[in-house]
Amino acid sequence: MSEPQTDSPSVREQLEAWHSESFAWAVACCDHEPGDAEDVLQMTYLKILDGRARFEGRSAFKTWLFGVVRMTALEQRRRAWWGWLRTAPVEAVREHRSLDESPDDALARREKIDQIRAACLRLPSRQREVLMLVFHHDVTLDEAAQIMRVSPGSARKHYQRGKEQLRAWLGQLQSA
Repeated sequence: MSEPQTDSPSVREQLEAWHSESFAWAVACCDHEPGDAEDVLQMTYLKILDGRARFEGRSAFKTWLFGVVRMTALEQRRRAWWGWLRTAPVEAVREHRSLDESPDDALARREKIDQIRAACLRLPSRQREVLMLVFHHDVTLDEAAQIMRVSPGSARKHYQRGKEQLRAWLGQLQSA
């Protein structure tokens, strides 16, 4: 086992700095189950602080951290029952309605958000992951490839196919 990193203030500071985004990524990696994401993030932090996962500077800290979160989530998924992971509904996104927004506008916006979410959930997991990383977590395709442990070319292909599929599905919804 590697030497613990608990005495490294920079690792602790980085973990604190990226905590909110790490949790959001953990939620995405855990099929939008906040409880599972909390467990995954806690296990991730333990791996890092006890030295089982070490940041060696070969990528940005965020890229490395998201990769550890992803791998920890995959390990947890393998241990859990598949059906159990899918039982709880996806938690609704909190909406902040502006004062001048009409109830009809709020409903239309909510319906559009639900359509986009449903379309994203229909994508194969790798396409969904790369799109989530790039658009929601603001990482580059090369960083997404490192996080997902695939080649940059593979990440680009999943990204392109995912965008094309979303565009097609959302175009069908608009024309309907």
